[in-house]
Amino acid sequence: MSGFFNPTIAWITMRSTLGRKRAFLFAIPAMILILFTVALKVSRPPSRPWPSHVLGTFGFSVLLPLTALIIGTSVLGAEIDDGSIIHLLATPVRRSTIVMTKFIVATVLTMVFAAIPELVAALIAGGGGSPPVVASGGPGSFVTINGGKLALGLFVGALACSVIYNAVFVMVSVATTRAIAVGLLYVLIWEALLSNFVSGARLLSVSHYGLGIADGFAHDPSLAAGLAVPTSVIMGAVVTVAALALATNLLSSFTLKGEPA
Repeated sequence: MSGFFNPTIAWITMRSTLGRKRAFLFAIPAMILILFTVALKVSRPPSRPWPSHVLGTFGFSVLLPLTALIIGTSVLGAEIDDGSIIHLLATPVRRSTIVMTKFIVATVLTMVFAAIPELVAALIAGGGGSPPVVASGGPGSFVTINGGKLALGLFVGALACSVIYNAVFVMVSVATTRAIAVGLLYVLIWEALLSNFVSGARLLSVSHYGLGIADGFAHDPSLAAGLAVPTSVIMGAVVTVAALALATNLLSSFTLKGEPA
């Protein structure tokens, strides 16, 4: 584990990331999701189900990736922008360890600020994009079955998206100094637009990997998952490994003054 994760770098990264004013932005997408969920819960009648579409499609393709974008580009991209990465690269720590440690920190923070709020919103919504199956547990007691399955599915799918999105955004932050701009274009054009209207684009869509995994638990056609569970898991793993490998390779190309290029 020590070859892939450095506790000292992790602690410094966590402290600096949460200590910046930028950390206040982490909670904004989650607050929007929860407030929007409460508003819909109050205003829309039970006969017009909505949680699967709002918490699935909108949550996975817009709000969750925006959170991952802010966090994923902060843990490493900020150091590259201000030049402090030079001090880290001067230490006898492997580039792969730096990338993996930053990635793990970003993933954990995204799970806290995005996956858990997704679960909270699903529980507030009461589940079911389709009418819930209700079973009687005795006089005056009822158990909502579909609601629990949907909440669990959305939570597991959001956890998976947290991993994959952060691998992509950590890689982007190493590849360009305009990571936020590139990431926004990717989220808004590819994830929010093309992947939801062009079926072929779903094979390379992180949001649909998450929806496919979520649907494996919820079995809810309203989630509009474009991929099956095996495809989602395999492609998610491939994208994650490829992005981290590319990020490591790009970081390895950084040279310090006085080093041979």
